Amino acid sequence: MAATAETPQKQTHEGDGAGLHLRMRTLHPPVPIPYLTKGEVTETDRATTARMPGAPSVKDLAFYGGLGALAVAGALDWPVAVAVGGATWLLRSGRKEKEERQAAGAQT
Repeated sequence: MAATAETPQKQTHEGDGAGLHLRMRTLHPPVPIPYLTKGEVTETDRATTARMPGAPSVKDLAFYGGLGALAVAGALDWPVAVAVGGATWLLRSGRKEKEERQAAGAQT
């Protein structure tokens, strides 16, 4: 009996990732989606907007908008714009509170 040497044959897989077989699992957890009625959305909207301060004045919008535009254009560095805007807001809000206290004191 002659011994025959078997040569291993290389298997090629064409079109399926060069022999890589990956098994993947996809998990789909149940996520409850709440059902909201129009009345609930309206009620929540009213409650939320009641807590918000009034609309800013046109003068304030122009000032802060111009400050932001200067920062975006690069004419003013953004930390400087934030500092100027924050300081202006603090000074204006302090002045408004002082005026409101004086008006309340004058009415009583």
